Amino acid sequence: MNKSQVIQWLQNFATEIERNKEYLTELDAAIGDADHGINMERGFKKVASQLSSLADKDISTILKTVSMTLISTVGGASGPLYGTFFLRASAAVTGKEKLATEDLLKLLRLGLEGVIQRGKAQLGDKTMIDVLSPVVDNFQKSVDNNQTTLVAMQQVVIVAEQAMKDTIPMLAKKGRASYLGDRSIGHQDPGATSTYLMLKSLLAALES
Repeated sequence: MNKSQVIQWLQNFATEIERNKEYLTELDAAIGDADHGINMERGFKKVASQLSSLADKDISTILKTVSMTLISTVGGASGPLYGTFFLRASAAVTGKEKLATEDLLKLLRLGLEGVIQRGKAQLGDKTMIDVLSPVVDNFQKSVDNNQTTLVAMQQVVIVAEQAMKDTIPMLAKKGRASYLGDRSIGHQDPGATSTYLMLKSLLAALES
C-alpha cells in the first residue's frame, strides 16, 4: 500500500461518512446521543480538506495529522477514539513511504490497542472493538498464510461486516448505550458501523 492509496483510503472514508451521515445518526438515536453521524461528518470533512496538502508527507505524518484533526473537531466519544486509533496507527508506520502486509497488520493492531486503552471497552461490550478485534485476528491469519494485502483486506471486510451485524443482539456495556440496559439489545452499534465503513474504504483504495 503506497502513500497515494493511504490518501485515497481517507478520502473514501470521508465520502462514506458523508453518504451515511443520516444512517449513522439514526443508529445512534436508538441507543446514544444521536450525533455519531453528525460528529464524524464534521471531522472527516475537515480531514478531506487537508488531504491534498499531505501528498508529499510520509504515511506516519499523514495519519498523525488525521488524528490531531479528529481530536480537535469531533465531539462525543468518536473524536478521542478515532483520534487515538489514527495516532497509534501513525506510530506503527514511522517514516514509511509504503506499507507491506505486515505493516498494515501492525497499523490495525496498534490502532485497536489504542482504542481499547482509551475507551476501556472489551470484546462483547457492543462497541467498535467488536469489529476491530476479529478483524485484527483475521488479518494475522492472512499474514501467517502469506496472503497478499488485497486478499487479506477482502477477507477482513467480510469479517467486519458480519461483526458489525453481530452487535445487534448484544447488550451494551460501555458508553451512553449502556444506560439503556436491555433496551440496547436489538440495535446495531453506530461505532461498529463506522468502523466497518473505515475498513471498506481501505479495501476500495487497494482495489483502485
